[in-house]
Amino acid sequence: MTHDLLLRRKWTLRSHGRQVVFIKQKNESSAHVIMKALLWALYLPTYPDLAVEVAIGDRFKPDVVQLDAAQSPVFWGEAGQVSERKIGSLVRRFPHTHFALAKWATGLTPHAEIVQRVLAKRARSAPFELIAFPRDSAERFFRPDGEIHIDRAHLTILSLS
Repeated sequence: MTHDLLLRRKWTLRSHGRQVVFIKQKNESSAHVIMKALLWALYLPTYPDLAVEVAIGDRFKPDVVQLDAAQSPVFWGEAGQVSERKIGSLVRRFPHTHFALAKWATGLTPHAEIVQRVLAKRARSAPFELIAFPRDSAERFFRPDGEIHIDRAHLTILSLS
């Protein structure tokens, strides 16, 4: 991804034949927007109706989400910092929702310990994944024209249960 794109507030990005405009808020880091875009592109083949930054009638607004016909989340993606309390609230209320939590340029072990502690208290029927995006993710996965090419083979992903 070019330095010029990182300076913009609006990023028009494409993947798997779909296009989304990502808007970088004033208090939001470029890394957070990049993680949202990468989560969207990574899970789009499995969840073709993914939406970004859409309120779903919950007190929490997911970074990336797909709803079922009853407007319940079947996939919920979060990028960056998420408290243990929020994770607990989400997995308690949405036991059938696939969760993905993305982290930027960091090891996943301390985060996995927190999530495992929360998951140990809950019966779930859907995956909970932790993803580490490398520091050079923008350069590796974004093309100059805004196309995102990413797959699981190039990432560290922990599936927790």
